[in-house]
Amino acid sequence: MSEDLLANLNPVQREAVLHGAGPVLVVAGAGSGKTRVLTHRIAYLLGSGVSPYAVLAITFTNKAAGEMKRRVAELVGPVAHSMWVSTFHSACVRILRREAPRLGIRSSFSIYDKSDSERMIKLCLKELNIDPKKVPPRSVAHSISDAKNKLMDASLFANFSSNP
Repeated sequence: MSEDLLANLNPVQREAVLHGAGPVLVVAGAGSGKTRVLTHRIAYLLGSGVSPYAVLAITFTNKAAGEMKRRVAELVGPVAHSMWVSTFHSACVRILRREAPRLGIRSSFSIYDKSDSERMIKLCLKELNIDPKKVPPRSVAHSISDAKNKLMDASLFANFSSNP
């Protein structure tokens, strides 16, 4: 491995880059060098013979994912395009689309944001002849979210909802 890869890292950052096999979680404040550590760790792994297809880097924002891809490409070249660098949301969507047949869903599913969800709930309430002013879609959305957080399936939720 090139010493250039470690040249601008502090001791704690070096330790993370040189960490043995397995995942590394880097948690630190803004501007502390997290992206530098992760990109150098990826370059270190690739330089050690790890396949780019075995590398997964997850960030919170599209901007951060793009920045990480760019920096890794600067360190290792075009092989960086074979890696999986994405946000939590895009990684999960990619996995769900790939595994859709096993899950019994179409891979062309849509993901609704908050306003889309509330609009759909309002349509459902109207179809069930329930006044959305008496049962606000936002409240229904909150109940659904709460049930999902508690890992309730549809039948348990229906039973829970009818017997509070």
